[in-house]
Amino acid sequence: MTRARKKLIDLASTSYYHLISRCVRRAFLCGDDKYTGKNFDHRREWLVERIKLLSSVFAIEVAAYAIMSNHYHLVVNVNRRQALDWSDDEVIKRWYQLYNGHFLVDRHLKGEQLDKPSLLFFNEIIAKWRERLYDISWYMKNLNEYIAREANKEDNCTGKYWEGRYKSQALLDETAVLSCMAYVDLNPIRANIADTLEDSDFTSIQERIAHFKAFTTDTVKANKLLKQKDNIQHESQPAQLKPFGGNHIKHTIPFALLDYIELVDWSGRHIDPKKKGHINKTMPKVLLTLNIEEAQWLESIQRFRQQYSNFAGSKQRLKQQAASNDVKWYKGTG
Repeated sequence: MTRARKKLIDLASTSYYHLISRCVRRAFLCGDDKYTGKNFDHRREWLVERIKLLSSVFAIEVAAYAIMSNHYHLVVNVNRRQALDWSDDEVIKRWYQLYNGHFLVDRHLKGEQLDKPSLLFFNEIIAKWRERLYDISWYMKNLNEYIAREANKEDNCTGKYWEGRYKSQALLDETAVLSCMAYVDLNPIRANIADTLEDSDFTSIQERIAHFKAFTTDTVKANKLLKQKDNIQHESQPAQLKPFGGNHIKHTIPFALLDYIELVDWSGRHIDPKKKGHINKTMPKVLLTLNIEEAQWLESIQRFRQQYSNFAGSKQRLKQQAASNDVKWYKGTG
Protein backbone atom coordinates (compact mmCIF):
# COMPACT_ATOMS: atom_id res chain seq x y z
CA MET A 1 0.00 0.00 0.00
CA THR A 2 1.27 3.47 -0.91
CA ARG A 3 2.24 5.48 2.16
CA ALA A 4 2.18 9.23 2.64
CA ARG A 5 5.59 10.74 1.87
CA LYS A 6 5.67 12.48 5.26
CA LYS A 7 5.70 9.04 6.90
CA LEU A 8 8.67 7.94 4.77
CA ILE A 9 10.86 11.05 5.14
CA ASP A 10 11.64 11.37 8.85
CA LEU A 11 14.50 13.81 9.43
CA ALA A 12 14.35 13.19 13.16
CA SER A 13 15.43 9.59 12.50
CA THR A 14 17.97 10.10 9.69
CA SER A 15 19.18 12.70 7.23
CA TYR A 16 20.28 10.11 4.60
CA TYR A 17 17.95 8.79 1.88
CA HIS A 18 18.16 6.54 -1.17
CA LEU A 19 16.02 7.87 -4.04
CA ILE A 20 15.07 6.14 -7.29
CA SER A 21 13.09 7.29 -10.34
CA ARG A 22 12.26 5.13 -13.34
CA CYS A 23 11.27 6.14 -16.85
CA VAL A 24 7.73 5.12 -17.85
CA ARG A 25 8.08 5.09 -21.62
CA ARG A 26 9.71 2.47 -23.82
CA ALA A 27 12.31 5.00 -24.98
CA PHE A 28 15.40 4.88 -22.82
CA LEU A 29 16.31 7.67 -20.45
CA CYS A 30 19.81 7.38 -21.86
CA GLY A 31 21.89 4.95 -23.90
CA ASP A 32 20.80 3.20 -27.10
CA ASP A 33 17.10 2.63 -27.81
CA LYS A 34 16.93 -0.59 -29.82
CA TYR A 35 13.45 0.29 -31.12
CA THR A 36 14.30 3.67 -32.67
CA GLY A 37 18.06 3.35 -33.09
CA LYS A 38 18.55 6.66 -31.31
CA ASN A 39 21.22 7.28 -28.70
CA PHE A 40 20.30 9.24 -25.59
CA ASP A 41 23.59 9.33 -23.70
CA HIS A 42 23.42 13.13 -23.58
CA ARG A 43 20.47 12.87 -21.21
CA ARG A 44 22.82 11.50 -18.58
CA GLU A 45 24.59 14.84 -18.70
CA TRP A 46 21.26 16.61 -18.25
CA LEU A 47 20.64 14.64 -15.09
CA VAL A 48 24.09 15.04 -13.56
CA GLU A 49 24.13 18.78 -14.30
CA ARG A 50 20.64 19.25 -12.89
CA ILE A 51 21.41 17.19 -9.78
CA LYS A 52 24.44 19.35 -9.04
CA LEU A 53 22.61 22.60 -9.74
CA LEU A 54 19.82 21.64 -7.36
CA SER A 55 22.29 20.60 -4.68
CA SER A 56 23.83 24.07 -4.90
CA VAL A 57 20.39 25.56 -4.30
CA PHE A 58 18.81 23.16 -1.80
CA ALA A 59 20.23 22.14 1.58
CA ILE A 60 20.46 18.63 0.14
CA GLU A 61 23.86 17.10 -0.61
CA VAL A 62 24.51 14.21 -2.99
CA ALA A 63 26.59 11.39 -1.51
CA ALA A 64 26.24 8.95 -4.43
CA TYR A 65 24.55 8.71 -7.82
CA ALA A 66 24.24 6.34 -10.75
CA ILE A 67 22.47 7.20 -14.02
CA MET A 68 21.31 4.03 -15.77
CA SER A 69 19.51 3.44 -19.08
CA ASN A 70 15.94 3.87 -17.82
CA HIS A 71 16.29 4.91 -14.18
CA TYR A 72 18.62 6.64 -11.76
CA HIS A 73 19.70 6.32 -8.12
CA LEU A 74 20.67 9.02 -5.63
CA VAL A 75 21.90 8.86 -2.06
CA VAL A 76 21.33 12.26 -0.48
CA ASN A 77 21.88 13.93 2.86
CA VAL A 78 19.40 16.56 4.03
CA ASN A 79 21.11 19.38 5.94
CA ARG A 80 18.10 20.91 7.69
CA ARG A 81 20.27 22.81 10.16
CA GLN A 82 22.01 24.59 7.30
CA ALA A 83 18.69 25.77 5.83
CA LEU A 84 17.47 27.02 9.19
CA ASP A 85 20.69 29.03 9.61
CA TRP A 86 20.36 30.82 6.25
CA SER A 87 19.52 34.50 6.34
CA ASP A 88 16.28 35.62 4.67
CA ASP A 89 18.30 37.10 1.80
CA GLU A 90 20.11 33.78 1.31
CA VAL A 91 16.78 31.94 1.09
CA ILE A 92 15.54 34.48 -1.46
CA LYS A 93 18.70 34.23 -3.56
CA ARG A 94 18.44 30.45 -3.72
CA TRP A 95 14.70 30.37 -4.41
CA TYR A 96 15.05 32.91 -7.23
CA GLN A 97 17.45 30.58 -9.04
CA LEU A 98 14.52 28.25 -9.71
CA TYR A 99 11.31 30.26 -9.45
CA ASN A 100 9.84 33.66 -10.10
CA GLY A 101 9.58 35.71 -6.96
CA HIS A 102 6.85 37.60 -5.14
CA PHE A 103 6.12 41.31 -5.32
CA LEU A 104 6.59 41.73 -1.55
CA VAL A 105 9.97 40.02 -1.74
CA ASP A 106 10.92 42.24 -4.67
CA ARG A 107 10.02 45.30 -2.61
CA HIS A 108 12.22 43.99 0.23
CA LEU A 109 15.12 43.49 -2.17
CA LYS A 110 14.74 47.09 -3.36
CA GLY A 111 15.18 48.25 0.24
CA GLU A 112 11.57 49.34 0.78
CA GLN A 113 10.19 49.37 4.32
CA LEU A 114 7.22 47.01 4.61
CA ASP A 115 4.25 47.85 6.83
CA LYS A 116 3.37 45.41 9.62
CA PRO A 117 0.79 43.31 7.69
CA SER A 118 3.08 43.10 4.65
CA LEU A 119 6.04 42.17 6.85
CA LEU A 120 4.07 39.34 8.47
CA PHE A 121 3.12 37.98 5.04
CA PHE A 122 6.74 38.40 3.87
CA ASN A 123 7.95 36.32 6.83
CA GLU A 124 5.41 33.61 5.99
CA ILE A 125 6.65 33.48 2.40
CA ILE A 126 10.29 33.15 3.46
CA ALA A 127 9.43 30.46 6.02
CA LYS A 128 7.61 28.47 3.32
CA TRP A 129 10.50 28.81 0.86
CA ARG A 130 13.06 27.89 3.54
CA GLU A 131 11.15 24.70 4.40
CA ARG A 132 10.88 23.72 0.75
CA LEU A 133 14.63 24.20 0.25
CA TYR A 134 15.36 21.22 2.49
CA ASP A 135 12.38 19.16 1.29
CA ILE A 136 13.31 16.03 -0.71
CA SER A 137 9.98 16.08 -2.57
CA TRP A 138 10.61 19.62 -3.81
CA TYR A 139 14.14 18.63 -4.82
CA MET A 140 12.84 15.64 -6.81
CA LYS A 141 10.04 17.69 -8.33
CA ASN A 142 12.59 20.17 -9.64
CA LEU A 143 14.75 17.37 -11.00
CA ASN A 144 12.15 15.15 -12.63
CA GLU A 145 9.93 17.86 -14.06
CA TYR A 146 12.91 19.54 -15.73
CA ILE A 147 14.16 16.30 -17.31
CA ALA A 148 10.63 15.35 -18.42
CA ARG A 149 10.14 18.71 -20.15
CA GLU A 150 13.49 18.48 -21.94
CA ALA A 151 12.93 14.86 -23.00
CA ASN A 152 9.38 15.53 -24.22
CA LYS A 153 10.62 18.51 -26.18
CA GLU A 154 13.34 16.40 -27.78
CA ASP A 155 10.92 13.52 -28.50
CA ASN A 156 8.26 15.94 -29.78
CA CYS A 157 5.59 14.43 -27.56
CA THR A 158 3.63 15.06 -24.38
CA GLY A 159 2.57 12.96 -21.42
CA LYS A 160 4.15 11.24 -18.45
CA TYR A 161 7.86 10.57 -18.56
CA TRP A 162 8.44 9.10 -15.11
CA GLU A 163 6.87 5.99 -13.61
CA GLY A 164 4.70 7.47 -10.87
CA ARG A 165 6.32 9.13 -7.89
CA TYR A 166 9.92 8.54 -6.90
CA LYS A 167 10.84 5.73 -4.50
CA SER A 168 12.66 6.47 -1.26
CA GLN A 169 14.48 4.48 1.40
CA ALA A 170 15.48 6.02 4.73
CA LEU A 171 19.02 4.92 5.67
CA LEU A 172 18.87 4.58 9.43
CA ASP A 173 22.51 3.89 10.37
CA GLU A 174 26.09 4.11 9.09
CA THR A 175 26.10 0.56 7.73
CA ALA A 176 22.94 1.25 5.72
CA VAL A 177 24.46 4.44 4.31
CA LEU A 178 27.69 2.67 3.37
CA SER A 179 26.07 -0.38 1.78
CA CYS A 180 23.51 1.73 -0.11
CA MET A 181 26.21 4.02 -1.51
CA ALA A 182 28.22 0.98 -2.66
CA TYR A 183 25.04 -0.57 -4.11
CA VAL A 184 24.43 2.62 -6.11
CA ASP A 185 28.04 3.02 -7.27
CA LEU A 186 28.21 -0.63 -8.39
CA ASN A 187 25.11 -0.46 -10.59
CA PRO A 188 26.98 -0.54 -13.93
CA ILE A 189 29.13 -3.48 -12.79
CA ARG A 190 26.12 -5.47 -11.59
CA ALA A 191 24.41 -4.72 -14.92
CA ASN A 192 27.51 -5.93 -16.85
CA ILE A 193 27.91 -2.64 -18.71
CA ALA A 194 31.23 -1.74 -17.03
CA ASP A 195 34.26 -3.77 -15.96
CA THR A 196 35.92 -1.29 -13.63
CA LEU A 197 34.94 1.60 -11.40
CA GLU A 198 36.81 3.97 -13.72
CA ASP A 199 34.65 2.74 -16.64
CA SER A 200 31.38 3.08 -14.70
CA ASP A 201 30.14 6.12 -16.58
CA PHE A 202 27.91 8.65 -14.87
CA THR A 203 28.44 7.34 -11.36
CA SER A 204 29.70 9.19 -8.33
CA ILE A 205 32.50 6.65 -7.80
CA GLN A 206 33.88 7.34 -11.29
CA GLU A 207 33.77 11.08 -10.62
CA ARG A 208 35.44 10.73 -7.22
CA ILE A 209 38.26 8.53 -8.57
CA ALA A 210 38.89 10.80 -11.57
CA HIS A 211 38.96 13.90 -9.38
CA PHE A 212 41.27 12.29 -6.84
CA LYS A 213 43.69 11.07 -9.54
CA ALA A 214 43.79 14.51 -11.17
CA PHE A 215 44.45 16.13 -7.82
CA THR A 216 47.23 13.74 -6.83
CA THR A 217 49.20 14.19 -10.06
CA ASP A 218 50.84 16.96 -8.07
CA THR A 219 53.63 15.06 -6.26
CA VAL A 220 53.67 17.35 -3.23
CA LYS A 221 49.92 17.06 -2.71
CA ALA A 222 50.02 13.31 -3.30
CA ASN A 223 52.70 12.78 -0.65
CA LYS A 224 50.78 14.92 1.80
CA LEU A 225 47.59 12.92 1.24
CA LEU A 226 49.33 9.56 1.57
CA LYS A 227 50.53 10.62 5.02
CA GLN A 228 47.01 11.66 5.98
CA LYS A 229 44.94 8.80 4.58
CA ASP A 230 42.22 9.15 7.21
CA ASN A 231 41.93 12.90 6.77
CA ILE A 232 41.75 13.47 3.01
CA GLN A 233 41.63 17.16 2.17
CA HIS A 234 38.37 18.38 0.64
CA GLU A 235 40.23 19.72 -2.41
CA SER A 236 40.89 16.13 -3.44
CA GLN A 237 37.14 15.50 -3.72
CA PRO A 238 34.51 16.88 -6.13
CA ALA A 239 33.11 20.12 -4.79
CA GLN A 240 29.51 19.24 -5.69
CA LEU A 241 29.46 15.88 -3.89
CA LYS A 242 29.27 15.43 -0.14
CA PRO A 243 32.87 14.79 0.96
CA PHE A 244 34.22 11.80 2.83
CA GLY A 245 36.06 12.57 6.02
CA GLY A 246 35.28 10.36 8.99
CA ASN A 247 33.38 10.58 12.25
CA HIS A 248 35.89 13.10 13.59
CA ILE A 249 35.22 15.62 10.79
CA LYS A 250 31.86 17.40 10.91
CA HIS A 251 29.56 17.55 7.89
CA THR A 252 31.28 14.71 6.03
CA ILE A 253 30.41 11.13 5.16
CA PRO A 254 31.71 9.22 8.20
CA PHE A 255 34.34 7.18 6.33
CA ALA A 256 37.71 7.88 4.71
CA LEU A 257 37.65 8.35 0.93
CA LEU A 258 40.42 5.85 0.15
CA ASP A 259 38.84 3.25 2.44
CA TYR A 260 35.56 3.64 0.55
CA ILE A 261 37.20 3.33 -2.86
CA GLU A 262 39.05 0.22 -1.65
CA LEU A 263 35.80 -1.25 -0.35
CA VAL A 264 33.81 -0.64 -3.55
CA ASP A 265 36.61 -1.98 -5.75
CA TRP A 266 36.88 -5.11 -3.56
CA SER A 267 33.10 -5.53 -3.66
CA GLY A 268 32.96 -5.15 -7.44
CA ARG A 269 35.53 -7.89 -7.92
CA HIS A 270 33.46 -10.25 -5.78
CA ILE A 271 30.28 -9.41 -7.69
CA ASP A 272 31.94 -10.19 -11.01
CA PRO A 273 34.51 -12.99 -10.60
CA LYS A 274 35.45 -12.64 -14.29
CA LYS A 275 36.77 -9.13 -13.73
CA LYS A 276 40.45 -8.69 -14.47
CA GLY A 277 42.67 -8.32 -11.47
CA HIS A 278 43.44 -10.21 -8.30
CA ILE A 279 40.81 -10.38 -5.58
CA ASN A 280 42.46 -9.44 -2.32
CA LYS A 281 41.34 -11.98 0.28
CA THR A 282 41.95 -9.48 3.09
CA MET A 283 38.72 -7.88 4.28
CA PRO A 284 38.56 -4.10 3.67
CA LYS A 285 39.24 -1.93 6.70
CA VAL A 286 35.71 -0.48 6.80
CA LEU A 287 34.05 -3.89 7.10
CA LEU A 288 36.38 -4.82 9.97
CA THR A 289 35.73 -1.51 11.73
CA LEU A 290 31.95 -1.90 11.49
CA ASN A 291 32.14 -5.64 12.21
CA ILE A 292 30.23 -6.57 9.05
CA GLU A 293 30.48 -10.17 7.84
CA GLU A 294 31.62 -10.66 4.23
CA ALA A 295 28.55 -12.70 3.19
CA GLN A 296 26.19 -10.18 4.77
CA TRP A 297 27.93 -7.30 3.00
CA LEU A 298 27.95 -8.93 -0.46
CA GLU A 299 24.27 -9.84 -0.11
CA SER A 300 23.45 -6.24 0.79
CA ILE A 301 25.28 -4.55 -2.08
CA GLN A 302 23.67 -6.86 -4.62
CA ARG A 303 20.11 -6.93 -3.27
CA PHE A 304 19.77 -3.72 -1.28
CA ARG A 305 16.44 -2.73 -2.86
CA GLN A 306 14.99 -6.20 -2.27
CA GLN A 307 16.50 -6.61 1.17
CA TYR A 308 14.73 -3.56 2.58
CA SER A 309 11.61 -1.58 1.83
CA ASN A 310 11.15 2.10 2.74
CA PHE A 311 13.56 1.90 5.68
CA ALA A 312 17.01 0.29 5.78
CA GLY A 313 19.26 -0.44 8.74
CA SER A 314 20.08 -2.94 11.44
CA LYS A 315 17.29 -5.10 12.87
CA GLN A 316 17.36 -3.03 16.05
CA ARG A 317 17.02 0.28 14.18
CA LEU A 318 14.24 -1.11 11.99
CA LYS A 319 12.32 -2.29 15.04
CA GLN A 320 12.73 1.11 16.70
CA GLN A 321 11.53 2.88 13.56
CA ALA A 322 8.55 0.55 13.21
CA ALA A 323 7.56 1.17 16.82
CA SER A 324 7.84 4.94 16.39
CA ASN A 325 5.57 4.74 13.31
CA ASP A 326 3.12 2.48 15.14
CA VAL A 327 3.57 -0.51 12.82
CA LYS A 328 4.53 -4.08 13.71
CA TRP A 329 7.63 -4.49 11.56
CA TYR A 330 9.61 -3.36 8.52
CA LYS A 331 11.12 -5.55 5.85
CA GLY A 332 14.65 -6.54 6.91
CA THR A 333 13.90 -7.29 10.55
CA GLY A 334 13.83 -11.01 9.76
